[in-house]
Amino acid sequence: MRAARPLIVLLILALSACSHTTGPRTWAASVCTALAPWRAEISTLTDRAQEQMTAKTTPSQAKENLMRLFGGAETASEQARAGVERAGVPDVDEGEQVAQSFTAALSGMRDAYGRARTGIEGLSTSPQKAFYEKVGGVVEKLNAEYEQSSLDTGKLSSVELKQAFDEVPECR
Repeated sequence: MRAARPLIVLLILALSACSHTTGPRTWAASVCTALAPWRAEISTLTDRAQEQMTAKTTPSQAKENLMRLFGGAETASEQARAGVERAGVPDVDEGEQVAQSFTAALSGMRDAYGRARTGIEGLSTSPQKAFYEKVGGVVEKLNAEYEQSSLDTGKLSSVELKQAFDEVPECR
């Protein structure tokens, strides 16, 4: 029986390591920490993209710049998604669903930026007027896809998580 005791302890430790649930406040802080650099990067990239739309550049320069911007947003979104995934699962009712909805939203945003980058990449830069019109279409589609994937912590059904997102310093 004594030999079985260490085996049981190891089994319990292994199972508890697999579950990776986290208290609501800790989970919210981890999520906000993962999202903070992403939000800043997306804001910066959005400003740059808007500047590109009005700047006096050649269509080839605008195409290259927009592809780089959307690629950067795609990368930033994937980094945020991975950070949220590392946060684990909040220890609340339907915590697994909440965690999955956050990672799914970030995956959707990552994919939207990737499609925008690919869309810009596929555009012909001449004639110039047609290029900029098509860029506008790609950006409109990106905005619609982004909106569908948006994260809104105010829509959480968990009172504990809503409170945690409102209270932890990392989320302010």
